[in-house]
Amino acid sequence: MTIVGGWSLEWNRLVTRPWGRMAVLLPLAIIAVITVVDLMSSAAIHLGPLVALAPSLTAAFAGPRLTALIGLLAIGAQEMVDGFRGEGMTNHIAQVVALAFLSGAMVATSYVREHRSWQLTRLRSVADAAQRCILRPPPNRIGPLQLGWLYLAAEDEAQIGGDLFATARGLDPCTRVIMGDVRGKGVGAIGEVSVVLGAFREGAHRCPTLGELVTALEESVGRDLEDVADVESDIGEHFITALMLEIPDHDGTAEFINCGHPPPLLIHSRHVTTLDFEHSSPPLGMGGLPAADQHTDSIAFGPGDILLLYTDGVIEARSPSGEFYPLAQRLDSMSGSTPDALLREIQRDLISHVGREPDDDVALLAIQRLPARTHHGRAGAGSSVP
Repeated sequence: MTIVGGWSLEWNRLVTRPWGRMAVLLPLAIIAVITVVDLMSSAAIHLGPLVALAPSLTAAFAGPRLTALIGLLAIGAQEMVDGFRGEGMTNHIAQVVALAFLSGAMVATSYVREHRSWQLTRLRSVADAAQRCILRPPPNRIGPLQLGWLYLAAEDEAQIGGDLFATARGLDPCTRVIMGDVRGKGVGAIGEVSVVLGAFREGAHRCPTLGELVTALEESVGRDLEDVADVESDIGEHFITALMLEIPDHDGTAEFINCGHPPPLLIHSRHVTTLDFEHSSPPLGMGGLPAADQHTDSIAFGPGDILLLYTDGVIEARSPSGEFYPLAQRLDSMSGSTPDALLREIQRDLISHVGREPDDDVALLAIQRLPARTHHGRAGAGSSVP
């Protein structure tokens, strides 16, 4: 019952795939065609050994049970051809033994492949769970704000890398936002990302001012960064550029502290402004300024306006000819009036500019203040994406 049940489970799993039925029919067709052609050919032509192709092919996509079944069918076909042709006993035994040995090797190969595939699936599930502990997509609505985000990790199969952003509710009430980029990229930077996001989540709720929040992050990064940084494969200084925002619910402004990060963009009435302020604090991890010396810049941020935050993976993405992606200039021709629509346009345009997915981590966060009539006072929960 176990063997039959295993065959049944493997068969059902395979044939439910879009290509599964065709894949199963191919080795069966190989056995049938080679057998018929060999029976119809002259005695001088021996095609029977070619049925070994069937179990060899099956091992590439099926499990050990189905591979064994195809191997048995191939041996049966060989027996039938040899019996029809009246092959000598010595030659017949040699061919059957060789085919049985090859089929057994293919069954073992299939077992190893499936076992490794199972291990990889388990590892991916663990990695996905770990990433979800760090990756908390921002809500579509938080306070009077509508949000959209885009994250493209540099490494294949990874959901997160060295870029980070997060949102949290502050005390006033207000919404606090961080957009950051650690020095490394890919999965090797996740430890540093976790330090920054953990400090932000803790400090965003208790620090009265934005300057005190930046100072709290600097203290945490300075204390914990070396413990989690990938210093073996990434020798040198480890730091994080960051842009900190505070957006009050009932005041049409937004406050910034820039710690060495690319400047945000403000879209107001389809006009794009680069908010490149004169004052900038050092990146986190490089010995920041005390809270009293942190300079906060303020801008008008009214209903319908969109703030676009991004990492350098966007503006440093190169075309095949070596040109950087001109984000601010491209925004002038984009018609997206909501964060999600705008980011969809940027993603299409960025990939078109590069010709493929960018080589560096890419993160964008679009924040739009909604008109007062659409804000009902319900604040979304804080969240983060690294």
